[in-house]
Amino acid sequence: MKEIERYDVNEEWAHSGIVRAGDFCFINYCARDISGTIEQQVSAAFDEMEERLALVGLTLENVVQMNCLFKNIWDIPAMEKVVKERFNGKFPARKSIQTEFADHGNLLFQVDGIAYSGK
Repeated sequence: MKEIERYDVNEEWAHSGIVRAGDFCFINYCARDISGTIEQQVSAAFDEMEERLALVGLTLENVVQMNCLFKNIWDIPAMEKVVKERFNGKFPARKSIQTEFADHGNLLFQVDGIAYSGK
């Protein structure tokens, strides 16, 4: 296996935004624009995921697995709508979980995932 590569490293929070290990890339949690609606937050989270994937030359179509965290699990249809718009029919396996975020604001959605970079 090649050396493990870490990108988008945040020293303060002690994590990497994306880690490449062999043919797989592990994408840290993505959340952005937490003042918006659930649809806006889901779309913004996928914007962040897409930006991290671009650091290693990948796109959302390379994502093979996602963990989708919701403040309200009944918001799954809003996420599914955005996935259909953004993943061009190349849908990853996914798990949806309801959680109480460690956030005092309006965080409604967060996603992490695994992407495959092999040929």
